[in-house]
Amino acid sequence: MTTAAHALPPVVDAETWQRDLAALRAREKAATRELDAIAAQRRRLPMVEMPDYRLAGEHGPVRLADVFEGASQLIVYSHMWSAGEEWQCPGCTGLTSLYARLDFLKKYDARFVVVTQGPLDEALAYRHRVGNTMTWYSTANSSFGSDIGAPPDGGFAVNVFLRDGDTVYRTWHTDGRGTEQLTYSFALIDLLPYGRREEWQDSPEGWPKEPAYSRWPSSQEIAASYGPAGA
Repeated sequence: MTTAAHALPPVVDAETWQRDLAALRAREKAATRELDAIAAQRRRLPMVEMPDYRLAGEHGPVRLADVFEGASQLIVYSHMWSAGEEWQCPGCTGLTSLYARLDFLKKYDARFVVVTQGPLDEALAYRHRVGNTMTWYSTANSSFGSDIGAPPDGGFAVNVFLRDGDTVYRTWHTDGRGTEQLTYSFALIDLLPYGRREEWQDSPEGWPKEPAYSRWPSSQEIAASYGPAGA
């Protein structure tokens, strides 16, 4: 582990700084165009029809088609769940805690929800404890989670679905670091001179580095900030 005590970028004149910034901006703009191209390819992906799943919702069993609540598009975040644990995955807890305002998706004919393999009563209690404001569903009694890449005691995932009447299609899936594009936290941290400070990060010699995840807030810290006590 290294600290930031003497880790400073070189000091240059304004002209040199502008030149180096321009070179970086060229790469940033190229990356933006590549992301546009990736999104265009994503819109051209084929899709696969899904069975008529039943999920457990806050007000009773819900058909997958009804989870859309009239919208034609649905984003589903599969929240990791460890049976019998008071505090669930801090990464999932932290990412989903960012989504306090999702009404803008209505303008795009879309909805964004959380599903988890945990029993519904435990899942809803955990949602309340950590101050999460999203709509949660349980797949504890359905194969839905396993079928979309998030089996019991498995990892997290993001899936997108399209509804045509009562028929639902799966259009996109990602997991692992693919979910980073859904959070603004890393985008902001990556703007900082020291970045994420994690050991794997490509940084100048002497830059502060710490074990991966060491600066991530714990689920308890998130609950203290956003849960009933924090609110």
